[in-house]
Amino acid sequence: MTILTPVTERAEPWHLRTRRFLRATDQRGELVRGARFLRGLVPGEGALGDPLAPPTGRSSDRLARLLTEAGADRPSATRELGLAAVQAWQAVRRSGTRPVAADGITVLFTDLVGFSTWALHAGDERVLELLRSVAKVTESVVTGHRGSVVKGLGDGVMAVFADPDEAVNAAYETCSAVSVIKADGYLPHLRAGLHRGNPQRVGNDYLGIDVNIAARIMAAADGDEVLASASVVEQLDRDAFTVRPRRNFRAKGTPKDLRVFRVVPRYTAGG
Repeated sequence: MTILTPVTERAEPWHLRTRRFLRATDQRGELVRGARFLRGLVPGEGALGDPLAPPTGRSSDRLARLLTEAGADRPSATRELGLAAVQAWQAVRRSGTRPVAADGITVLFTDLVGFSTWALHAGDERVLELLRSVAKVTESVVTGHRGSVVKGLGDGVMAVFADPDEAVNAAYETCSAVSVIKADGYLPHLRAGLHRGNPQRVGNDYLGIDVNIAARIMAAADGDEVLASASVVEQLDRDAFTVRPRRNFRAKGTPKDLRVFRVVPRYTAGG
């Protein structure tokens, strides 16, 4: 006669039970809300970690991005507290790496052509998806050319560079990179404007007529076009760029004698 012994479930290993308990605790609604509330009290950039937040190229920004992207599909008190710590650290430091040049800096503005019309019908999710893609590409190109993104402007950015050659190359490469981003019902085309001067730095931002001129030059550009003032062109390595005058340039709020040029790096000028 065969005696059957009851089969008992194997106990779950203690480390798996502990991990499951900690994860469940980390996602508890009251703890997540409390962590978010605490983060809201911390000085600094509240949108830290979001690709649409103004990047600075600092290692703390990269850490914030990693924290944001880790388990982004679920709430996490630990993530919120980690972002709060990075936010507080940045608020204490408040230094930001910004280019310094004795003869001035080059200011770059970019903008998506026709974006507002498309955004009216696209819906918030598709709009944010596109803007995050554009912001990510822009930050990568700008920092790769030793520039610094000062702030996001919705569908564009303001960035600064010490080297005008790097600024023009960054502007052109950003336009090219953005043009291959896919968006349903919209072909993204970026325009860019550059001006060199001595804007006043206020905190992590820049103000003054030189900033306004760069923005006005950008507004006059066509899609995939990079326009630069004479103050930029005069500092360029002319063997590296094709420069053509932009005839009959007019823009409100700019000097009457402002000369503007279409600039293309020579390695792409032939197509």
